[in-house]
Amino acid sequence: MTDKLKLYGFNNLTKTLSFNIFDISYTRTKEDKKKYIEYIDEQYNAKRLTDILSEVTDTIGACILNIAKQDYDPQGASVTILISEAPLPDEEIDDSCNKGILSYGDSVVGHLDKSHITVHTYPESHPYEGISTFRVDIDVSTCGEISPLNALNFLIKSFDSDIINLDYRVRGFTRDLDGTKYFIDHKIKSVQDYISDEILDVYNAIDSNVYKENIFHTKMMLDKIDLDDYLFSTEKVDLSDEERKEIRKKLKTEMEEIYYGKNYA
Repeated sequence: MTDKLKLYGFNNLTKTLSFNIFDISYTRTKEDKKKYIEYIDEQYNAKRLTDILSEVTDTIGACILNIAKQDYDPQGASVTILISEAPLPDEEIDDSCNKGILSYGDSVVGHLDKSHITVHTYPESHPYEGISTFRVDIDVSTCGEISPLNALNFLIKSFDSDIINLDYRVRGFTRDLDGTKYFIDHKIKSVQDYISDEILDVYNAIDSNVYKENIFHTKMMLDKIDLDDYLFSTEKVDLSDEERKEIRKKLKTEMEEIYYGKNYA
């Protein structure tokens, strides 16, 4: 479809981009683990996540109808944004919507017209191996002409991502002026086509696509491990060669288990 598809009515296709982002660190002591979780909770609290998703909304060309957010005890945060493809007159917006104007209390939720964006965070640590992992789950679901794929590079760069699992799927159908159904309105071979070369150059990426079902899956893992980037409250110069080797092994095992979905213990 080189020319813009002329539709009968509204574009009813739902395009959803879902991905998990994993950030891995070495936390040597119980105190380090505690500090790591506190650091993550501060760095990626509900307010900052709201700012990131608001930028995503702008990037894909949508408008915010409502935002809801929540910081959790003891850790983690969630944000949901309801969005619209185009601005709506105030009289058409439900009274329960805040249009993104927040006082930043403890909770926030966001909504877009016919579309939504959500994010949830999950900090956790290994009970004795010294490995702590921070996971972010993000969903960007849109209808109409706006595409969640336009925000992909921004979202990847917004987090320290060692492992990334990406799913893009198109559901429903729309019709042209003759009534013919279309189950996808754009050509796509791989999610990687929407990721910048700058990002792809530092990752190993594998595709697993089901073209007939309009399901596109890409998983990515950082190509190289620089130990300085993974040590939390520990300096590399304070470690022996044997300790460095052992930590690298633990980090690599953690990353490969997440990437391949297997336990190597």
